[in-house]
Amino acid sequence: MSFDPATLRYNDSGLIPAIAQDADSGEVLMMAWMNAAAVGQTLETGRVTYWSRSRQEFWVKGATSGHTQELVDFRVDCDRDCLLVTVNQVGAACHTGRRTCFYTEVQNGDEVEIMKPMDAG
Repeated sequence: MSFDPATLRYNDSGLIPAIAQDADSGEVLMMAWMNAAAVGQTLETGRVTYWSRSRQEFWVKGATSGHTQELVDFRVDCDRDCLLVTVNQVGAACHTGRRTCFYTEVQNGDEVEIMKPMDAG
């Protein structure tokens, strides 16, 4: 059966959440949004492409930073309303310079930063 991005369940803004996971370690790196065209571009090029809600344009991960995401696997969840892209991540996935966007942990009711930016040592 051939895959058609139009069969996904997008929100009212025409977007679907996409979770990026490191293909080797399984670490969850980030969540961003895709529209149908970004889904198609990701599958066609193998470079993960998101939709930037703030800039209202395509965001090819790493195009300006060099912190690229090469697509390894593209999965659709059971409700067809969320995507999982496993990637080969080069550099930081987070715009803060951290490996993952999930660097804040709640411990005993307090927020604790558990990871420094990659260039901070």
